[in-house]
Amino acid sequence: MSTPTPILPLRPRGTTEYGPVALVIVAVLSVQVGGAFAATLLPSLGVLGTTALRLVIAGVLLALVTRPRWRGRTVGDWRAVVVFAAALTLMNAFFYGSLTRLDIGVAVTIEFTGPLLMSAVLSRSGRDLLAVLAAASGVVLVSGGWRLLAGGEAVDPLGALLAALAGACWCGYILASARVGQRFAGLDGIALAMLLGAVVVAPLGVWSAGSRLLEPQLLGVGLLVALASSAIPYSLELVALRRLTPGVFGVLLSLEPAAAAGAGVVVLGQWMEPLQVLGVALVVLASVVIMSRPRRRSGADAASA
Repeated sequence: MSTPTPILPLRPRGTTEYGPVALVIVAVLSVQVGGAFAATLLPSLGVLGTTALRLVIAGVLLALVTRPRWRGRTVGDWRAVVVFAAALTLMNAFFYGSLTRLDIGVAVTIEFTGPLLMSAVLSRSGRDLLAVLAAASGVVLVSGGWRLLAGGEAVDPLGALLAALAGACWCGYILASARVGQRFAGLDGIALAMLLGAVVVAPLGVWSAGSRLLEPQLLGVGLLVALASSAIPYSLELVALRRLTPGVFGVLLSLEPAAAAGAGVVVLGQWMEPLQVLGVALVVLASVVIMSRPRRRSGADAASA
């Protein structure tokens, strides 16, 4: 998906180097490739089955690697994790729902405008608001809104709504990640959140997909999705964020829509029209403008770092 690349609330140290930049780029590509392969599971497992398979496998893998501490947590710790898990689970479900109706490049571009808009509103900068207008124009182009002028049809409206809801949940994910990052070390918070989300959605996945969840081929693709969308990018970003400034990291994340469009072509054979490519470029450019601005040391800015 987009599942989108997680924005971890860590404080970078040192100067920008090519190594950490390459790690984030690989993480961005990995997330979108994982999202593209998740789309191949949807016809067989449905939205709930695909969401359950991804969260269960990813949660178990992260828990085995991080071995998060369960005991000694406060009520505030668990409250933060529950909110984080809810945002993460709903974000995945809405995004996978959008992929049943939209190409992945279109879905990620629409979804990406959620955190983009939140960052611009929090900044209250005229430049950022102009960038949001450019991003909105890009979404109109990506969604095919220009076709309406010629009497044609835009993209599926329900699919666009689901992608927008995924973007809203992404905003909640960013804000919740700031609180979790203050209370948990490393990947402990995301591992616990994924496990909690898996516990909730697994019964729904079994109800929806049944024994198909245990088919070897689908399990193999599910493992690939879990690795590409979660384990690999989270680990790479955890290392990179120690050496990258928030601005540089944000700019690199701005490549998400373009990476999604590329993954759609390579994995799914989903080609975009020229005006849609222009729309993706506008969203990426707007994101670069917004994410590259100097950050203030507020909780919201830390969450978007």
